[in-house]
Amino acid sequence: MKYFVLLAGNGDVGAWEQLTPEEQELIFAKFGAFDDACEQKPGVETLAGEALQDDSTATTLRTRGGEMTITDGPFAEATEQIGGFYVIEAPDLDTITDLCRVLPPYDIEIRPVVDMG
Repeated sequence: MKYFVLLAGNGDVGAWEQLTPEEQELIFAKFGAFDDACEQKPGVETLAGEALQDDSTATTLRTRGGEMTITDGPFAEATEQIGGFYVIEAPDLDTITDLCRVLPPYDIEIRPVVDMG
């Protein structure tokens, strides 16, 4: 099954721009360790994964009553930053949650991907 792993908030990491270069380096090392852990786990394959630019670069499209509006910035309701994501093929949710323990301590949301096939 495919899982979408959303790095949805700073959690215990804190704001990136407030971290020292040494702290940022440790965060990068955890991402590398996560990649290694996924690669070594039988039945697990990382299909996609990217870091995202900050929310000031976002564009939001909303359709209401058949009319689309385009605005700069994230959803107004969003209280957390979305920092990045992974799409991972894994045998089950327990495997994904165990692997996510290797990531930096962000707030993480995991959702199964709908199989449209």
